[in-house]
Amino acid sequence: MQEFGRKNPSFDLSSLGLNVGTAHWNLSPEELVNKTLELGQGVLNDTGALCVSTGKFTGRSPKDKFTVKDAITEHSVDWGDVNIPMAPDAFDKLYDKVCAYMGGREVWVRDAYACADPKYRLNIRVVNETPWANLFCNDLFLRPTTAEIETQNHDWLILQAPGFQADPAVDGTRQANFTIVNFTRRVILIGGSGYTGEMKKGIFGVLNFVLPHDHKVLSMHCSANEGKDGDVALFFGLSGTGKTTLSADPNRALIGDDEHGWSETSVFNFEGGCYAKCIDLTEEKEPQIYRAIKHGSILENIEFFEGTNKVDYASTKITENTRAAYPINFIENAKEPSFGGQPRNIFFLTCDAFGILPPISKLTKAQAMYHFISGYTAKVAGTEVGVTEPQTTFSACFGRVFLPLHPAKYAELLGKKLEEHNDVNVWLVNTGWSGGSYGVGHRMKLSYTRAMITAAMKGELDNVSYEAHPVFGVLMPAAVPGVPAEILSPRNTWADKEAYDKKANELAKLFVNNFAKYADKANEEIRSAAPKVLENA
Repeated sequence: MQEFGRKNPSFDLSSLGLNVGTAHWNLSPEELVNKTLELGQGVLNDTGALCVSTGKFTGRSPKDKFTVKDAITEHSVDWGDVNIPMAPDAFDKLYDKVCAYMGGREVWVRDAYACADPKYRLNIRVVNETPWANLFCNDLFLRPTTAEIETQNHDWLILQAPGFQADPAVDGTRQANFTIVNFTRRVILIGGSGYTGEMKKGIFGVLNFVLPHDHKVLSMHCSANEGKDGDVALFFGLSGTGKTTLSADPNRALIGDDEHGWSETSVFNFEGGCYAKCIDLTEEKEPQIYRAIKHGSILENIEFFEGTNKVDYASTKITENTRAAYPINFIENAKEPSFGGQPRNIFFLTCDAFGILPPISKLTKAQAMYHFISGYTAKVAGTEVGVTEPQTTFSACFGRVFLPLHPAKYAELLGKKLEEHNDVNVWLVNTGWSGGSYGVGHRMKLSYTRAMITAAMKGELDNVSYEAHPVFGVLMPAAVPGVPAEILSPRNTWADKEAYDKKANELAKLFVNNFAKYADKANEEIRSAAPKVLENA
């Protein structure tokens, strides 16, 4: 057992209401792996990564996530189906029950922190029921030095007890599992679920409240990288838009792959690791992720090829949400410390299966705020016979389920940042269809998308002429090096121009209808950037 900082009085779980049997403090990854194997809670794959099962839950359970409604949150949080309220006394009673459950048990404790910019550092203490969940926290959160651990007091506590089952009739939960955030007590309480992403996204939600609300720092669900001359680029996008693929660039340093803050002086990573989807993972498609899965990494809910310890990344037998967790320094070109200067280019990635949006377009400040609050992509319908129409997906700020505040707050803060730094370019990039909707047109070539993003980052689109899209108003460049000019205006790629106009109007209506639920709290500048809908079209 490794026990740091015994001179620090904060190294006492009884002050948290916990009277456990044995507390293992800040064990090394090697010790946590060995303990997991010893307890029969995991096995190693052929590259040395620890493979575990998260049990019944292989993903987050948003309907079972609650926020305590009290003096801090009552008039600040955007209450509704995303932010579900819980009374303070209900939380207190449930917290006491979890502490009683943990009484006499063996637990694993870790001191970590979030936010690579020291000015916004958030110290975290995690108490886990399993050693592999503690390893996950070591991999995903930022890792303090031994000297820092000896003196650090925690700002927030994560208490994770997957084995504890709530009684909904008594405890005020929806079912036996729960994640509850208490901003007054600064506790994230997790029970009934072993899915580790609840811890990661719990802290993300905390930062999405604290940073914009208290510090006017824009919290962002995006990846970030940096060029050799220090130029920072941000990549926003929902699942399937190419965010991971396009932000992973061997010629640019990775600041982070998922969660960042934008302050007056920097773009900084919230995390110290990556939590990557690994369904259908291959070394050819995602070499950086593939090579990061080694000793010290965790693989969740995967299957092996029969009779081997080689992972079958194509298997969906347990879940499509198979995940790999690893420290960011397992990526060869990761930047440490994980922060850079002001962004020079921001990319909103969308997979438009309707084939309407341009492959790349430049946004005004108002348009940037509007498309940020929209968070649009489209998914191809499932495999049901006869269903070929695309399905629209809107997720405000490209991460609606993680936002405690109203989405307009984040969009207006983005606008303020763009106003303060008027040399930042914002681009809307369609990685989806061209020449027609899904089933008629074709998917945009990855090589073209890469060429457009490269040209934008190199400043090669600064002095070209632009044309406004007739419906969405975004500015389409007339030329991009390495990309055929005829594909830059999507209407030109459709054989049936009237069909394009009709579909563009349909998509514009979907945008307007989605935005309606945010319009009352959005300012006039944001509302002015809505697409033009022709009612009789």
